[in-house]
Amino acid sequence: MADKPKAPDRGAVIYKALWHAIIEQALQPGAKLPEDAIGEKFGASRTIVRAALARLAAEGLVELRRNRGAAVATPSWSDARDIFDVRIGLERLVVARLAGRLTREQIKQLKQHVDAEEQARGSNMPLSIRLATDFHIKLAEMTGNPVLARYVSEVASRCGLILARYSRPHSSDCAVSEHRALIAALSSNDIPAAMALMDHHLDAVADRAMIFEHPQPERDIQDILTPYAREAAQVKGKKAAKKS
Repeated sequence: MADKPKAPDRGAVIYKALWHAIIEQALQPGAKLPEDAIGEKFGASRTIVRAALARLAAEGLVELRRNRGAAVATPSWSDARDIFDVRIGLERLVVARLAGRLTREQIKQLKQHVDAEEQARGSNMPLSIRLATDFHIKLAEMTGNPVLARYVSEVASRCGLILARYSRPHSSDCAVSEHRALIAALSSNDIPAAMALMDHHLDAVADRAMIFEHPQPERDIQDILTPYAREAAQVKGKKAAKKS
């Protein structure tokens, strides 16, 4: 008798869906995150939703406001340059760990990821933004250092919030070409060149930021989360089918 497929962790599903919605800028800085509406969309209790929001708050993506509920974090411009400087420092460590040490399989995975970025370019801007952030997280994970991977993931996500609030429109052309150049540099053993490329890439991302806020029309959170709930359900169905 086959084992029953393990039920997915609803809190993890909600966390990932909200993370995607924030990184893809579907949920903008300052957007309210009512526990009841989120719970209704994902069929989960407010306790489970609250745990997912707390996890996002620990990563700096959500603000838990006393007596006012949760909202997507709203980074200040004064913090922006400091956050980008920290990111550059962390990703320099990633480059030092990876330059000349990537395996053929890792290089293949990175190239496939950038191929997906190129496919999303011009046709699916939210996915393009998420994949651009995921590229840097994937690099950090390849170091085999879970602490470094965790901090890069957090600071890259917070940079995404800053860009959502202050930046020019996302340039997928720049992301794709710069990411391909980084893969080529990391595949060699020239650490200084790889570091210079990473510095240039992240400086270019920061320089695309502008000091003004983008006003966003208010949207119902359940409408915003509908595609993410649908995506989570599809992933659940595929996993169940594989185990049956």
